[in-house]
Order: sequence, then structure tokens, then C-alpha cells
Amino acid sequence: MQKANRKYWWLFVLPTMAAFAIGFIIPFFYGIFLSFCKFTTVTDWKWIGLKNYTKILFVNGKLDTTFLHSLWYTSLFTLVTVLIINLAAFGIALLLTKGIRGTNIFRTVFFMPNLIGGIVLSYIWLMIFNAFLQKISQTIVSNQWNAFWGMVIVVCWQQIGYMMIIYVAGIQNISADLIEAAKIDGANSWQVLRNVTIPMLRPTITICSFLTLTNGFKLFDQNLALTGGNPAKQSQLLALNIYDTMYGTNGWQGVGQAKAVIFFILVAVIALIQNRLTTSKEVEQ
Repeated sequence: MQKANRKYWWLFVLPTMAAFAIGFIIPFFYGIFLSFCKFTTVTDWKWIGLKNYTKILFVNGKLDTTFLHSLWYTSLFTLVTVLIINLAAFGIALLLTKGIRGTNIFRTVFFMPNLIGGIVLSYIWLMIFNAFLQKISQTIVSNQWNAFWGMVIVVCWQQIGYMMIIYVAGIQNISADLIEAAKIDGANSWQVLRNVTIPMLRPTITICSFLTLTNGFKLFDQNLALTGGNPAKQSQLLALNIYDTMYGTNGWQGVGQAKAVIFFILVAVIALIQNRLTTSKEVEQ
């Protein structure tokens, strides 16, 4: 029976591989091909080489900084949200694993924002922000920094509860014997946290960092609903910039596709670097 299973294993793998190829592999490579073409639909393409990639930075011979602005703006946004979300989620998780009363209620309350769709959540917060900012004669799109911190607040409020659940699971998996042994050796609460809890949570920290990192770079719904890229595209994150290029300017679909390819490469490189750093630290341990 086992030999028969080994002989026909490919029959079990084939449906999954076929679906993966049709849904991801073929569109992915076709998308790369289209980034070197001028097209309005995927069937009327015309090969133009690297012109789409040069148009990312240069339009009619003049430097266009829109994409570069979105790149550094997104990088700063991602850095800030990764730090705030992980620090806040970790701190809340520590408090909720101390055996305080009402822990389950607190977990539910913190997790609930993650159940609300990004666009709906953003429209709710948009009314709150503008109601507050009107008192100082501003709106969320008065300048790029109002928009920046508005998006930071919305994303952090939505994701902290989700990451908190992951940290709680990681903390609960730490052996109580390790913590007890550290206390017997005279370690105080800070020393237990630094030398026992955090090292044991390294895989959890890696997961949460990766999730918040990718969520930050690919953020779209909240950006579209809160600011729409205003004022003057100064609050456009990369995903919205690519969308605006693809569908906001006729004849620029190929340029938008080229931006999407660069975006994919950027996220892939960051993910590989993070994975390499994490792996090297685990090997050292």
C-alpha cells in the first residue's frame, strides 16, 4: 500500500500545482513580460523594451519624483508602524498574561478592530479626524503629515489587537520552569523579560515583524479611503501610486506594471534580508 502511494504521489500534488500555476505562476511571469510592453488590455500589447521603466522617473525628459516620494514615504510609514504595533502589542500581551481579572474581555476588545474592513474603518476615522482638525482650521489632507499620522493611527489601532493575540500565544508557550528558575537565581522582572521572555519569543517576534512589515508596504484600502493620495499625491503610499498610474492615466498601464515589478522586488528583498537575519540569530543561539 505504501509503495502504491509513493508511486502515484504526483496525482495528489497535480491539482494543487495546477491551481498554483494558473492562479500565480503564469500571471506573475506574464505581468513581468507586460512591464516591457505598451498595452491597454493584456491582449493588445506592443513590445517597447525599457521605456516603461525610464518613465517611472523621467517624463518628457524631466525628472518625476512622484514614485521616489511614495517610496520613501512608504518606507517611513512602514518603519513607524512596525515599531509602534509590535511594541504596543507586546506590552499589552505581557499585561494580559499576568492573570489579571477580565483578561478575555480585554483580548476581545483589542482584537475587535481587526474584524472591521479597512475602508469602513478608515471612513469612520476620517470623520473623527476631520471633526477634531476643523477646530484648528485643518483637515486630514491639509498636508502630508496630517495624512501620515492619520494613517499611522488607523493602521496601529486595527493591527495591534491581532499582533497581541500572536504575542499572547507565544508568551503562554514559554515554560514556567524557565521563568521560575530565573527567579530562583535572583533575576528581577526586567532581567527575566530581557534574558528569558524575549529570547524565547524570537520566532513570535519574527512572525509579527514580518506581518507588520508586509502590511505596511502593501497598504492600500486605508490610504485610498483616508486621503486618496491628497494633497497633490503627497500622501500616496506605493500601492496607491501604482494603482493611480495603472488606472489614472490613459496609456500608462505598462508604467504601472513596471512599478509593480519593482515593488515586488523591493518587498521580496526585504523579506529575504529579514529571513536571513532571523536565521543567523537562531543559529547563534
